[in-house]
Amino acid sequence: MKRFSQFMVLHIWIMSILLLPFSVKDEYLKAHDHQAEWITVLDEFIQAAPDLEGAISGISVRDTSDTSLLYEHQADIRLTPASNMKLLTSAIALDLLGETHTFPTDVWMDGSIQKKTLYGNLYLRGTGDPTLLEEDFAALAKQVKKAGIHTIRGQLVGDDTWYDNTRYSIDLPWSDEDQYYGAQISALTASPNRDYDAGTIIFEVKPGKKAGQKATYDMIPKTDVVHVINRVKTVSEGGKKKISFKRSHGSNDITLTGSIPLKASTSKQWVALWEPTTYALDLMKRALKAEGIQVKGPPKTKQVPKKATKIASHSSMPLSELLVPMMKLSNNTHAEILLKELGKRVKNKGSFEKGLDVINDRLSAFGIDPSLTVLRDGSGISPINLVSANQFTLFLTTIQKEKWFKTYINALPLAGASERMVGGTLRNRLKEPATLEKVRAKTGSLSTVSTLSGYMETQSGKTLAFSILLNHLVDDEKGKDIEDRIVSILAEDL
Repeated sequence: MKRFSQFMVLHIWIMSILLLPFSVKDEYLKAHDHQAEWITVLDEFIQAAPDLEGAISGISVRDTSDTSLLYEHQADIRLTPASNMKLLTSAIALDLLGETHTFPTDVWMDGSIQKKTLYGNLYLRGTGDPTLLEEDFAALAKQVKKAGIHTIRGQLVGDDTWYDNTRYSIDLPWSDEDQYYGAQISALTASPNRDYDAGTIIFEVKPGKKAGQKATYDMIPKTDVVHVINRVKTVSEGGKKKISFKRSHGSNDITLTGSIPLKASTSKQWVALWEPTTYALDLMKRALKAEGIQVKGPPKTKQVPKKATKIASHSSMPLSELLVPMMKLSNNTHAEILLKELGKRVKNKGSFEKGLDVINDRLSAFGIDPSLTVLRDGSGISPINLVSANQFTLFLTTIQKEKWFKTYINALPLAGASERMVGGTLRNRLKEPATLEKVRAKTGSLSTVSTLSGYMETQSGKTLAFSILLNHLVDDEKGKDIEDRIVSILAEDL
């Protein structure tokens, strides 16, 4: 009976094609044959790729016009997405927080001002802004001076209670604690430059005047919370340039080691600091000093009292703009701050756990069954995160109807675009004519993991949503070559 039913379905399909006008029938069969050929080429590539031997690859491709599945390879297997996790975090942040959402930083005072002296404390209260620069602290200090304060008899106090005090997501490796991509998460933090690597400082190391001398360094921004042990030696021209650093756990004691040749170019090192709240407080204290405002007491951390008065404020860029450096440059700290912000705004607690609850609650609205995923953070740094390729492509096609979708897709790296804040992590990839500036996708990389998911336009003008998740690679860098080849095959046409 089952065989008879299959025969009847096949018979009806064949008759429906035969009854089509000749020109339409010819085009249908040609398209069907071409798609079969394209699938064969992709299958053969995946089976023959030596770097996929012993690895697990999940690949899914959908037509964005109707969400139909065009290709899948192990696409329902849950795999580690690495930074493709940011595709989910950023979309749900746009959906629930809104494109115009900002992170204010305020200055409050208690006590009273008498003859330009504040008899009380000055409070710096953060609500998660990851973009605060030296110049922003300087602007806040000017507002304090404008309020009539030249001397503070009390203390400069930092309030970071908008979020909880858990600084690291649950699976962050201890070896990543001093790396810029593993910076601590605080509601009060600071960034050294316009990449907005919140919670970090930059060392610029230069050779000494002659071989044998210690190298010199500059710290951006300058801060008194860091203690530097400089062991970098200047070597003769043509010598080896290799500089590394180590921050001691639980402190901001940073040791620089290695060598730099005479006349060598500056070496930059990004270091994540311990307790970014104290880092931000120090920058504020320096900004006050530059305005001639003296603080008598030592800095400390405490919540702003209810009877305090707000005297200065600064607002971050809106979320629509913040997503550009976050997604283009794959900023983990921004993603984890957004996770805590979701928890704070929706569940009234700025924690990793509450933020994940919010994401899991919202996923089903965009095609993902949360019971089939494992989510452990907002950035994708956890190797325990698990999402399937089919879930990613269904998500990517479903969100196209949202009013914030244009902002979302604009934040994704654009293949081959040389400008840093346009091409992002894809600026040096997919530069051939068929893919150049025709692929907008999020990259992802962990040890043994490489991923790429997003949107692309084929040579015939069709728009596809795709997800390529490669796990258990011996060399995760080779994964990028595999991803690029798969995308190139897709771009050739369907």
